Amino acid sequence: MPTDFAPVAGTWSDVMGIRFVTATADEVVAELVVERKHQQAFGIVHGGVYSGLIETIASLGATLAARPHGRAVVGLENQTSFLRAVREGTLRGRAAPVHVGRTTQVWDAIIRDDQDRIVATGRVRLLCTEESR
Repeated sequence: MPTDFAPVAGTWSDVMGIRFVTATADEVVAELVVERKHQQAFGIVHGGVYSGLIETIASLGATLAARPHGRAVVGLENQTSFLRAVREGTLRGRAAPVHVGRTTQVWDAIIRDDQDRIVATGRVRLLCTEESR
């Protein structure tokens, strides 16, 4: 997928400022520059931002893997672990498939800060359905 791929205007990904670096059925990489809107009251990135970024990149990859087979995906489970607090800088998330099956997919993701430290990890399980549903 071209690096100029952009989220649909007005969606969560767009509002959060997610920029997709690469997106294929084998890997999705996206970045987010931390702004005040991403922080909770104590000035660190809100856990929901990490969970949302992980969900976004895993779902995009799963969609790209499912579409050629006439399938669509919906999230069933998102397990995110928060490892390090971040106040500023750029977050970079990378997701890759663990399992791509006919009815389910599982994707793992890692989010790093701009010093290449792991700040969050996650796993997303998705259901594959007929695209018309």
